[in-house]
Amino acid sequence: MTERETTRLVAWSRELRRVHGRLREALRVTRTSLAEGTPGEAATRELLLYCHGFCAALDAHHQGEDRTLFPAVAEAHPQLRPVLRALEQDHSMIAHLLGGLQAAVERAATPEELGGHLEGIAAIMESHFRYEERQLLTVLESLDLAADPGDVLGTL
Repeated sequence: MTERETTRLVAWSRELRRVHGRLREALRVTRTSLAEGTPGEAATRELLLYCHGFCAALDAHHQGEDRTLFPAVAEAHPQLRPVLRALEQDHSMIAHLLGGLQAAVERAATPEELGGHLEGIAAIMESHFRYEERQLLTVLESLDLAADPGDVLGTL
């Protein structure tokens, strides 16, 4: 295997960690925006922007994994299919929670309610990311997947 091929293969592992880090940061910024926000229309618009960006980025990340990454992992490592099914179930649960947050933001819910939505998403997201990293990082270091990382893992 050439150095370029090795770099391309190991890049999937690094890229997943990097995207998870960016999503964690986007969640932190969104939570900070809520905690430090001032009452009024401008604060509501700002929170809507942060939440929309965070929700869209997390959803795109999970859709890319479901569409491209997980099928490639399942083909190369069939023994991981139960793990992949659990991760896909997490994606569905997180999508449901994101929908609840978006609806709460659109109806101008109280900061307490919005904070509750963010805390729930944060807990599930962090648990999901840690499990996914424990189960897949080593596998991703040898995964031969010729695809654009932005298409597979999101562009955040």
